[in-house]
This record gives sequence, structure tokens and C-alpha cells, in this order.
Amino acid sequence: MEQRLRQINDVSIGNNLRNLRNAANLTQEQVVAQLQLRNLPTTRSIYSQIEAGTYNIKVSELIALTEIFHTDFNTIFNGLSYNK
Repeated sequence: MEQRLRQINDVSIGNNLRNLRNAANLTQEQVVAQLQLRNLPTTRSIYSQIEAGTYNIKVSELIALTEIFHTDFNTIFNGLSYNK
């Protein structure tokens, strides 16, 4: 069964992922290529949606992104809180 993390309007990891990608000097296309090398069928359009917070990211994609950006989950979720 495929597990996904749902991004909602007020809680999104997209900005953190964009910042990590920029810090790593990678383009979205380069990140997509790295995800594809890990057998994760991702397109630039999907990755763009991840950064925009409109795509429900798979746990496997999230794990791969920690590897690609040489970071950890705490950094990806840094500064996020659920305020309803």
C-alpha cells in the first residue's frame, strides 16, 4: 500500500524543500532525475506541485529527498506547525 503525506493549505513542506534544493544548487529537473534514479516515477510537473504544496507527497519520495539534499526529516519539517 502506498503511503502519502497530505499537504494542506496551511501546512506545507514545499517552501522548505525549495530552500533545500536552492541551497544544494540543484534545478527541479536535477532533483527529478535523482528521484527517477531511485525508481520513483516523478515528473518536473509533479515536483513543482510538491514545492507548491499541492501534491500529496509519497513517504518514499520524502525519504529520497532527504538523501538527495543530504538532510533529515527535522530540517524538512522545520518551522511547521498545525494551527486550526
